[in-house]
Amino acid sequence: MQRREFVKWLGVGTGVGAVMASGRGFTQDADFTFYSALAEQWYRAGKYFEWTSTTEYNNERKVNVFYRQFGDPQNPALLLVHGYPTSSFDYRDLIAELEQEYYLCTLDFPGFGFSDKPQQGYSYMLADDARLLHHFVHEILGLQQFSLYTHDRGVSVGLAFLDNYLQGNNQHYQLDYHFMSNSGMFLPLANLFPGQTVLLDPVRGPEAIRQLKAVPRRTEGTPEEVAYADIHAFNDGIGARLGVGKYLLERAVNETRWLELLPGSPVPVGYLWGMLDVVNPVRIANHVWSTYLNQRQQESSFWYIPLGGHYPQRDQPEQVARVIRMCLQGQVPTVEQEDAFMRTYAASREQDWPLYVGRSQVRQMEFPGAVPYSPSGYRY
Repeated sequence: MQRREFVKWLGVGTGVGAVMASGRGFTQDADFTFYSALAEQWYRAGKYFEWTSTTEYNNERKVNVFYRQFGDPQNPALLLVHGYPTSSFDYRDLIAELEQEYYLCTLDFPGFGFSDKPQQGYSYMLADDARLLHHFVHEILGLQQFSLYTHDRGVSVGLAFLDNYLQGNNQHYQLDYHFMSNSGMFLPLANLFPGQTVLLDPVRGPEAIRQLKAVPRRTEGTPEEVAYADIHAFNDGIGARLGVGKYLLERAVNETRWLELLPGSPVPVGYLWGMLDVVNPVRIANHVWSTYLNQRQQESSFWYIPLGGHYPQRDQPEQVARVIRMCLQGQVPTVEQEDAFMRTYAASREQDWPLYVGRSQVRQMEFPGAVPYSPSGYRY
């Protein structure tokens, strides 16, 4: 069966939509060919809204932003924020785990997924995306309260969003919970590969993009591999990486200031990390937890996903969902309860379940009723 016949058999069209108005469906356009039914179905089920960039050098340029909604809007809302160089599609499997319990909303930032990807000198900025996130929550979704799950580049967007929220700029709603996952959120401990940093070079960066674009798009493989190939190719996402990849420069300047927001934030934090991540090793998570989260007065919990890599929401969606449920359903122990919790949780957990990391509170060790110690021995 030919690819187009197969898609027709699935009941899915083969044309890609042109740019759309706010919240509306798409019109047919034959300029782009999908090779993945998964990617095309994701695209066709989405909506668009228009965003006017707030970045000075973008001169109020307007872009169309793709988004999806899942579950019952009457359920607790959870906003899923993607990383680099991927898109909302990253959360497909996690959404399947949670959509019966939560109202799940996600979007593709400009430069990613099915959103616009301008390349004529457009500056892709984390601060602009943080303001876009506020617009999405307040103007498009109309949420009164929600939780925020962030990953990779999205963690920096989420921290910039938190900065605005704590300054009182976003008083239209309540942020209930703040989840952070694998990210180079402290770059001095990251293990960046050359393909990331080369994009920052004004000479080698464009050449690297030219080489990437010369590689034919994948049209065969697993359904997920072909889907990601389609999504990256849409609106020349490979070419857009030259601009989007510069977010590392903005993160490096702001990361310490953003991290310093966490100790005083009144928003509970669920911190989870795929242990098999080699680009953002677990040393980043350990540093951020011990420096900024361990002593917080507000509820905080730290979880290792033992079989998860850089994308735990893709590698281990059941286990990420488990952490989300435990946090949002009030199952995180207090500091006083956590020693007992760790013992009972360890006794019941299976090997792929998240590992709970307790707070580190160094205390003077005392053994009431014990015989005195001396180098000479013990007197009984």
